[in-house]
Amino acid sequence: MLFVNYFYTDIFGLAPALVGVLLLSVRVIDAVTDPVMGALADRTQSKYGRFRPWLLWIAFPYALFSVLMFTTPDWGYNSKVVYAFVTYFLLSVTYTAINIPYCSLGGVITNDPKERVACQAYRFVLVGIATLLLSLTLLPMVDWFGGGDKAKGYQLAMTVLAIIGMGMFLFCFASVRERVRPAVPTHDDMKNDFKDVWKNDQWVRILLLTLCNVCPGFIRMAATMYYVTWVMGQSTHFATLFISLGVVGMMIGSMLAKVLTDRWCKLKVFFWTNIALAIFSCAFYFFDPKATVMIVALYFLLNILHQIPSPLHWSLMADVDDYGEWKTGKRITGISFSGNLFFLKLGLAIAGAMVGFLLSWYGYDASAKAQSASAMNGIMLLFTVIPGVGYLITAGVVRLLKVDRELMKKIQDDLEKRRTNYRKLSELQELNAAESVRKA
Repeated sequence: MLFVNYFYTDIFGLAPALVGVLLLSVRVIDAVTDPVMGALADRTQSKYGRFRPWLLWIAFPYALFSVLMFTTPDWGYNSKVVYAFVTYFLLSVTYTAINIPYCSLGGVITNDPKERVACQAYRFVLVGIATLLLSLTLLPMVDWFGGGDKAKGYQLAMTVLAIIGMGMFLFCFASVRERVRPAVPTHDDMKNDFKDVWKNDQWVRILLLTLCNVCPGFIRMAATMYYVTWVMGQSTHFATLFISLGVVGMMIGSMLAKVLTDRWCKLKVFFWTNIALAIFSCAFYFFDPKATVMIVALYFLLNILHQIPSPLHWSLMADVDDYGEWKTGKRITGISFSGNLFFLKLGLAIAGAMVGFLLSWYGYDASAKAQSASAMNGIMLLFTVIPGVGYLITAGVVRLLKVDRELMKKIQDDLEKRRTNYRKLSELQELNAAESVRKA
């Protein structure tokens, strides 16, 4: 999302409003593909588990469509529009097929809530390192590969990144193991699973949290290149360093998540971090964009705060999955995580679409040598106040969740008792069956 809007408007050549339509329209397809993919993953039976095999199967198609999406064909405008919609759709489908199983692994590698936070914290630190490398190298790679042709540069740079990404998915497949199994296995059909997941009231609430949590950060992220380029009037080299510094801040935020939740309940940390984000984001609007040191410092702080809730959010998804099993007797990890992934992608689409629509509304012109005062104000609002309001809404949604430390302790104890009882019952049934065979 960091470069998608910018690529489509300034490199591929689409109108900003059309980019908004593109990002939102594919989410309609996701409303079908995401839950179906979750149900398929839940029903996958293999020696590798339910979720790991999908990383092996989909790694190459995902890499291929990543390259195709960042390819700019030398066609007429209408043909390019069709190409953009088709390739973005294909990338979204393969993203669904690989990312839902990948994210579901977070709920089955451990059942300890603290370990889940730690795992997600380490994950997001590594994501930060990858993002840092991306922000430092993508634009220079584009210039180096393209030799003045940015469209060619993006295509070749994405080819390199796609190969690396495919290798990382295959490494994850080879190195991760699924350890958490349902306390009591069930064999309901897909229709009943879809009904049962809605009985989990905390799952419904975390869907709303997922949507609200992702929007503000990605609105600001999608507006970053516009803010640095037009409002601050800085070069591509400065933009690379600016974004990279923000990524370093996000890595620090990921590490702080575990430190803070070792002392306080993750729901409280989630709430107060978003309150702080709302205050600092809105304050950002009133700073002089030419006060470079102050802008960089505040951007760095915002990225630290922004990343603290991310590991907490993903660990909460696994906690809510436990809550659903505790309440309904069924563990529907794939469908549970697919719902969250759909709302995450919906949030990304809304964020990207808002940037596209509002840029168009405020009169942004990618071909202009200078933007109008209205366009400049629109970029500033997208980078500051609008995300600030989003963070405030997110803080309110956090208050709806009840899976705090005390409840999760009770849930884990109860589920462990069920697993123990199920094992004893299974062993007794096996003994009775063996005895019946012996007597026969």
